[in-house]
Amino acid sequence: MARLKFEIVTAERVVYSDDVDIVVAPGIVGQLGILPSHAPLLTTLQPGELVVRKDGEETAMFVSGGFLEVMQNRVTILADVAERAEEIDIARADAAKHRAEDRLREHPPEIDLARAEAALRRSLVRLKIAERRRKRPGSGGAQAL
Repeated sequence: MARLKFEIVTAERVVYSDDVDIVVAPGIVGQLGILPSHAPLLTTLQPGELVVRKDGEETAMFVSGGFLEVMQNRVTILADVAERAEEIDIARADAAKHRAEDRLREHPPEIDLARAEAALRRSLVRLKIAERRRKRPGSGGAQAL
């Protein structure tokens, strides 16, 4: 079976690099499913859940946004922030959620509401990914698509 060479990188590290069967990414206009032999593509991503499947096993990750390129059975994502499900610090994500909710509720004039809303969305996605992994012990972050 044909595979895709997949790599997700940030300025600090390579988060994931392997040959995979499918990549499902949060595109700016909706979910993107990338299979082998996909047409060349360059697009932006929005913050959300990224899922890769290899041999029936799925790995979930958080991506803050960034760019996705597909070229000759190779998928590369450049992201500001990316974390595997098992790396997400639930307490930190929950604290970020509460901070963003407080800012939105109080909305003092010096707070940028768009940034607070974006921070809330990011923390909610992180929590969803981490909670789903925690409910399925031993799955390595797997969840059926």
